Amino acid sequence: MKKIVFTGGGTAGHVTPNIAIINELNKKDWEIHYIGSKAGIEKELIEKIQIPYHSISSGKLRRYLSVENAKDVFKVLKGCLDARKVLKKIKPAVVFSKGGFVSVPVVIAANMMKIPVIIHESDLTPGLANKIALRFSSKIFTSFDETINYLPKEKSTVIGSPIRKDILTGSAVKGRVFLDFTSTKPIITVMGGSLGARKINEVIRENLEELTKTYQIVHLCGKGNIATEYTNNKNYNQLEYVHEELADILAATNLVITRGGSNAIFEFLALKLPMLIIPLSKLQSRGDQILNAKSFTKKGFSLTLEEEELTSQTFLAKLAELEEKQETMKQAMQQYNKHDALTAILEELKKY
Repeated sequence: MKKIVFTGGGTAGHVTPNIAIINELNKKDWEIHYIGSKAGIEKELIEKIQIPYHSISSGKLRRYLSVENAKDVFKVLKGCLDARKVLKKIKPAVVFSKGGFVSVPVVIAANMMKIPVIIHESDLTPGLANKIALRFSSKIFTSFDETINYLPKEKSTVIGSPIRKDILTGSAVKGRVFLDFTSTKPIITVMGGSLGARKINEVIRENLEELTKTYQIVHLCGKGNIATEYTNNKNYNQLEYVHEELADILAATNLVITRGGSNAIFEFLALKLPMLIIPLSKLQSRGDQILNAKSFTKKGFSLTLEEEELTSQTFLAKLAELEEKQETMKQAMQQYNKHDALTAILEELKKY
C-alpha cells in the first residue's frame, strides 16, 4: 500500500482542497496521513473525516519586522525536526502541500529526506509559505493562469482549483428546509471565510431591514460572531460555520457575497453563482485576495468592492449591480474553460 502525507493549514482554504483530494483517493491503495499545527482549524477538519493527524510545532511567517519573528525561527526549526520524525515513521511515497505556514517545515523535512513534494498554489501570486516551499518541490500546480508568471515554468502547470465533488451535488429543497427559508424570495449567502469578516458582518446587519424586504439572507459569520439581537428575523439565518450542509445551502443560493479566498470563489464559479467579492485589504493581508478578485471581475465572473470603499451606500449599489448583471455573469461562467484539477492531481500522484 502506498503512503501519502498531506499538509496545509491556518485557514479552511488551506485544508478543504486537501479534503477534496483525500475523498477521491482509493483507501485500499493509499494509506493517508495529515501533518498540521497543534491548534489550527486543520486539526478539527481532518479529525472530522477520521484521517490520522500528526501535530508539529509551527511558527507564523511574517512579512514585517517583529520580535516574534526571532521566536518563530526556532518554532520553524523545531517544526522541521517534528516533521522529520513523523515522516521517518510513516515513510510516505509523496507529500502534498496546500500551503500555510505549517506546511513549510513539512516540505523542508521531506526534501531533506528525498521525498517528492507536490505543491498547489491557490492564489494568483504565491504566498510567503509557498515562495519558500517552491525550491523544495518536485511539482507545482496552480489555480490561476496568471500564476505561471511567478513560478519556475519547468515544473509548474495550471490546473484550476481542486473542487470538492460533494459541493456540486447539493439539493436546493434540502437547503431551504435546513435554513427554514421559502421559495418565494431569492437567497443571498454571505461568507466571510472560516474566521469571519467583521466589516462584512457589520454592513449586512446595518442594512438587514432593507435587504430582507427583497432577499432571504444566510450569513456564515464566523466563530463567536452570532448577533443574538437578530435571531427573530425569519428572513435572516446566522451560522458560525457549516460542514455537510454547505452543498445544500449553495444549491438554494442565488447570489453570493464573499471574501476573495481562491478556493471559495472557484467553488462558486463551478456552481455558476454570481458573486460580489469584498477582498481582505492590504492592511490585513499581502493583497492576494484583491488580485484574485480583480482576475475574476475581469473575466466577468464577479463584481469587486474593496474594503476601504465599503459603506452601506456602496454595498447596496454593488448589490443592485450584481442583481442586474447576474445572468451575464452566469453566461461568462458557462463559457469558462474549466480545468479538472482533481483528475490532474490524481494522475500526478499515480507516478509515485
